[in-house]
Amino acid sequence: MASPAVARPWAAFSANAAFGLRSAARSSRGFATTTSTTQRAQLQQTVKRNTPARIPRDSVQQGFKRNYSSETPKVVKKKSFRFLRWTWRLTYLSAIGGFAWMCWGIYQNRTPEDQAEPDPNKKTLVVLGTGWGSVSLLKKLDTENYNVIVISPRNYFLFTPLLPSCTTGTVEHRSIMEPIRNFLRHKKAAVKYYEADATKIDYEKKVVYINDDSEIKGATSATEVPFDMLVVGVGAENATFGIPGVKEHGCFLKEVNDAQKIRKRIMDCVETATFKDQTPEEVRRLLHMVVVGGGPTGVEFAGELQDFFENDLRKWIPEITNNFHVTLVEALPSVLPMFSKQLIDYTEQTFKEETIDIRTKTMVKNVTETYIEAEHTDAQGNKVMERIPYGLLVWATGNAVRPVVKDLMNQIPAQKDSRRGLAVNEYLVVKGTDNVWAVGDCAVANYAPTAQVASQEGSFLARLFNQMAKTESIEQELAILSEEQASAQKDARDEALAKIKELQKRLRRTKTMGPFEYSHQGSLAYIGSEKAVADISWLTGNLATGGQLTYFFWRSAYLSMCFSTRNRILVCMDWLKTQIFGRDVSRE
Repeated sequence: MASPAVARPWAAFSANAAFGLRSAARSSRGFATTTSTTQRAQLQQTVKRNTPARIPRDSVQQGFKRNYSSETPKVVKKKSFRFLRWTWRLTYLSAIGGFAWMCWGIYQNRTPEDQAEPDPNKKTLVVLGTGWGSVSLLKKLDTENYNVIVISPRNYFLFTPLLPSCTTGTVEHRSIMEPIRNFLRHKKAAVKYYEADATKIDYEKKVVYINDDSEIKGATSATEVPFDMLVVGVGAENATFGIPGVKEHGCFLKEVNDAQKIRKRIMDCVETATFKDQTPEEVRRLLHMVVVGGGPTGVEFAGELQDFFENDLRKWIPEITNNFHVTLVEALPSVLPMFSKQLIDYTEQTFKEETIDIRTKTMVKNVTETYIEAEHTDAQGNKVMERIPYGLLVWATGNAVRPVVKDLMNQIPAQKDSRRGLAVNEYLVVKGTDNVWAVGDCAVANYAPTAQVASQEGSFLARLFNQMAKTESIEQELAILSEEQASAQKDARDEALAKIKELQKRLRRTKTMGPFEYSHQGSLAYIGSEKAVADISWLTGNLATGGQLTYFFWRSAYLSMCFSTRNRILVCMDWLKTQIFGRDVSRE
């Protein structure tokens, strides 16, 4: 007798053979009527001979155990299937919930409620600027406690970390702009906004002089705004360090107009380089893009520009392939000095692979229309002056004090030793004053002038002002209760005394707010080729990482920091559009 392992396939084969014989017999035309009894008997005997004896059940079970003992039991399969089914249900239910939450947020943003009118009996709080510090303050400030007035020449908040992406069309500039009135309209009490430049701050008179600098002016273009409390958040200008020719021939990267100018200049250089009968020297000059400044802004712009060339310009304008070149000039010994040594080396190595030339320890001395004069130290330690021709020059070096801030510093004796901006104390109060605060790049608070610092300063001021309003309200209640207690009967006096003690406890709690403390969350920078570097504060230390996974973290982090849901959706659509269709190479 055959073994169970052999009997099982043989049984299947014999059964199939028998089935085939039966089918063949039945398929004969006229089987029931023409086939004789003898033929039928012969056919049955043939089938019987080809069908083996029945296999014992125990042998079949043993063979099954031997050959299929490694299979997963049905119970485990059912549990796994049930787990996957519920995981899938939770996934799409979460997606539906997230979409519903997003739609609700959009609806709320589109349908603002009625606002309370300003109370003339309350203090007037004037906020200058709509940058990171000022907007962070306005978002968390309870406007019912003050008459709030916002003054700024731009009526929007700009998400500056993605501004380098706008220069090449990776992200459109409208996607990172949020109108200032969009969120001011959602405050409980109405906030007045004036689109104007603050030309002068008179500290003694408590007045801000403003001027309408737009193209269309009305009957009144210059006026004054009185204040009881003032927050200066006007930011800073681009620092040129007194180098001649920078303002006339260089492009800065701080505002939307700067990004639009650079985007137009890039395509202008490319199209001019392909003009008929252009000399080879002129072609190389026009296609040489020079970036001065090795900070995050300069590094990210250099990476975006090289991506633009590799992914788009090379495809559509192949004749510029051998001449397009990007150079990064930095006066310090390395780029990204705020990052760890490991990430600096990784960035420099990545730039080398991308053929981006890094010129460290190189100081620009003069800028002309076609070249820059730079001084660098050679291998022997000698200082050498050279000319570097360029078609596009982007200046991303540092900050300088604005004239309105400089004028205010001259009015306050305590600010005579300050050079980089308004010196403030641990509560961000401008030294030498008692009703003026400063946030952002115009304030000197022993922290780096970054968006992260300005945002935390604005949030701190919002909490401080809200606490101050609560304190004043409690003090007024205490004064009223003290008067009532003096003239009340014994029972009413005891009740008033209990209320006074409770209010005194609340007053002590509101006055215990500590000074401003900056919490560094980390630094991010895009370095091109879908790679990024991140120096993140993690638990008790720093986590330094770089590469393509960090690039996805960089995108998700910037996306989460965008001002509104509208900005996030628009930025995602821009990234998707660039991935599918590429960047636009038309010249406006």
